[in-house]
Amino acid sequence: MNEAVRAQYEGYPYPPRDPKDEADRLIEGSPSDLDELDHYVFAGRLDRGRPLRALVAGGGTGDGLIMLAQHCADAGVPADITYVDVSRAARATAEARAAARGLTFVRFLTGSLLDLADLAPGPYDYIDCCGVLHHLDDPQAGLRALTRVLAPHGGMGLMLYGPYGRTGVYPLQSALRRLDRGLADGERLALGRRLVADLPDGNWFKRNPLVADHMSGDAGLYDLLLHSRDRAYTVSEIFALAEDCGLAVTAFIEPLRYAPESYLHDPVLLGRLGGLAWPARAALAEELAGTMKTHVFYAVPRDRAPHAVARPDAPTVRPVLRGLDVAALARSFKPGQRLTVDVAGVKLRLTLPPLAGAMLPLFDGCTDLRAAHAALAAQGTKVSWEAFERQFAQLYAALNGINTMTLRT
Repeated sequence: MNEAVRAQYEGYPYPPRDPKDEADRLIEGSPSDLDELDHYVFAGRLDRGRPLRALVAGGGTGDGLIMLAQHCADAGVPADITYVDVSRAARATAEARAAARGLTFVRFLTGSLLDLADLAPGPYDYIDCCGVLHHLDDPQAGLRALTRVLAPHGGMGLMLYGPYGRTGVYPLQSALRRLDRGLADGERLALGRRLVADLPDGNWFKRNPLVADHMSGDAGLYDLLLHSRDRAYTVSEIFALAEDCGLAVTAFIEPLRYAPESYLHDPVLLGRLGGLAWPARAALAEELAGTMKTHVFYAVPRDRAPHAVARPDAPTVRPVLRGLDVAALARSFKPGQRLTVDVAGVKLRLTLPPLAGAMLPLFDGCTDLRAAHAALAAQGTKVSWEAFERQFAQLYAALNGINTMTLRT
């Protein structure tokens, strides 16, 4: 089975990428955005003058690797990044993409993350492992292998499949295994396309708008429907997996998607949330949403968890805005306005504080809260420090919840 997984990614590197496209765009996302991992792993205190030792375990064709390496290069962070994958074909694509960008500080290795202790022992400040553990025969052994090469002060960014957003995928995988016995890969792909086209209207896969990789080409269809081994994890199972490996989850991305109050409006139901601890609340949110097909999360050694995430609780905190047209939002903002955003298909309505329009242009990643408060006063907006703190806390809760504000300290 291990050989079958390796052979799949040799024949169909995933996701399919063309190194020529690096001249036109940088694919960005989560985990492993530099500001994001700083916030959720290093409490916003990442020393950007010190070399960051990072491992991309099961890096595929390189999306996470290229993003992290380019972010480090742009921020002037000295980095030493190691890439490991079982597929030589996927590695070749990732190498070509790094070369196209002149990212010369990446070391490329071919092998299994289960062999990291010998292949690339570290220790690493940060480990990226996206879409890999759920393809292992023993995902827990894989996470333990990563934990063994993680520095005590470090952390990880991971992605695992979620079951509810992948409704219909696993029965269709099983159906194809019954039908494609003895066929070569090309014939299996053709059969898979025929089956998808011939599904009855009531089939859950056909009715699920969230899964579309099979429409992106051979590699996407193979990975989604013909994979020899994958499983999905609920939020509760992720907490248990991390706990078993001596880790603690610090955040799911985007945080508001994992907050049950994002989905409930009935005051009686909302009143029942008060006694639930965070793991139970996040699990409830997954059950209510029903649309989460992947879980992106950060984890650190258990004893670091209370101090791993940046907090908006000091005048020296520096807000960082990400993926937000600040100028346009500030121009259009009216006090009391509610911001409606679509986060992975979920419509969220956020109430921003009255000073949001004045605050947002000040947050450039270099200006701390104390300086922002002084800048408002210089502009003629007189507000006490206590009132400023309250309004910033409201703004932070909204924008961090949709993953557009992180903090440096």
